[in-house]
Amino acid sequence: MHRHASPALLVAVVTVLLAVFLVAPAAELAAAEPAARKATVRKTARVAVKPTAKATVSKKTTTRARTTKPAVQGKKTAKKKGAVVAARTKTKGPAKTMSKGQAKSSRAVAAKKAARVDKKTVAQKAVKKRRAPVAAAAAPAAVFTGEVAGQVSSKSFMVMDAATGETICAKAPDSPRQPASTIKILTGMIAIKSLGQDDVINVSRRAADMPSSKIFLSPDQRYQANDMINAVLLASANDASVALAENIAGSEEKFANLMTLSARLWGARNTVCRTASGLTAEGQHSTARDLANLFRYAMQDAEFSRRMHERKIDTSYGKTLVNHNKALWRVDGAVGGKTGYTIAARQTYVGQFTRGGESIVVAIMGSESMWADLNKLVDYGFRKKKQEQLAQLRRTVALQGAVID
Repeated sequence: MHRHASPALLVAVVTVLLAVFLVAPAAELAAAEPAARKATVRKTARVAVKPTAKATVSKKTTTRARTTKPAVQGKKTAKKKGAVVAARTKTKGPAKTMSKGQAKSSRAVAAKKAARVDKKTVAQKAVKKRRAPVAAAAAPAAVFTGEVAGQVSSKSFMVMDAATGETICAKAPDSPRQPASTIKILTGMIAIKSLGQDDVINVSRRAADMPSSKIFLSPDQRYQANDMINAVLLASANDASVALAENIAGSEEKFANLMTLSARLWGARNTVCRTASGLTAEGQHSTARDLANLFRYAMQDAEFSRRMHERKIDTSYGKTLVNHNKALWRVDGAVGGKTGYTIAARQTYVGQFTRGGESIVVAIMGSESMWADLNKLVDYGFRKKKQEQLAQLRRTVALQGAVID
């Protein structure tokens, strides 16, 4: 037989439990109020209560300076809610109070850190300023196209520093195109290096039948190598080009292979030759960059350079050869150059120019107004070169000033 607890005893137990779970937390929070008022942190303290499996509690329980209102949604009793809030608050502990001395010390430390950061930033900026001129001086010349590209008709061009080989300005410099007669600079250079001036050149019927431009060689006549080389470089003679090719290599095809190999050795890696004359042929191509590199190399040869500078010259058999490079008397500073034209290639040109002790090489491909394009590119090239020299002088002066400081 079981005894039932009296109602009075049950009431007493419930009262004690309420006191433990509700009154005690309230007392702890009341005790924490003075500390909260004195805290230097002004932000409102928030106590996050995580939801349990049986109850959904709001994400944040706000503990303010005077009133604590935990927001709870669920089926838990006041006992459970009070216990959770009390446990969280007790774990966190009251806000720490910072004394005036501590606050002053903290501010001093922060000020020192800020000063160190400022000094470091200033030092880094100073280093960057000092290094900039050196990096700019070491960098290769920039490729400027927008300022002049729209003013010329050429599909591609290259303006190069003759001394260093650096690009001054360019447009599609590596785009392969038919080179036309500009490729004869290879034919002339190989002949200069392979033949003596008095060597005899025989002319085949095939060579004599080449289309214009030509000097109308006869298969029944023998010619001096010197005259044939001048005919190729000045008069752009197709018949003389094939005659030289056949006498040097045995056939034009073999000579074209020699031209391609020589181009590689002389700095033109995207040039393939199929003819000694530059007449349009399948698989034959060069680029503005390659033509500029080839001419820059060739002009370092004294004999080649001398020939290219002649406006006209008489042959040993009484014929006068006139240079097709009209830039020699039309463009200031022209030293030498080679023209070219076919329907497929359009107008092409490569030449060297000198002004004020500075030299540039200009190569043009796919032009519709070659001489107008050439004038603009030469003027632009020297203007950009002068601007770069002035800029370099300013950078040098600025660098010296930075080092002295």
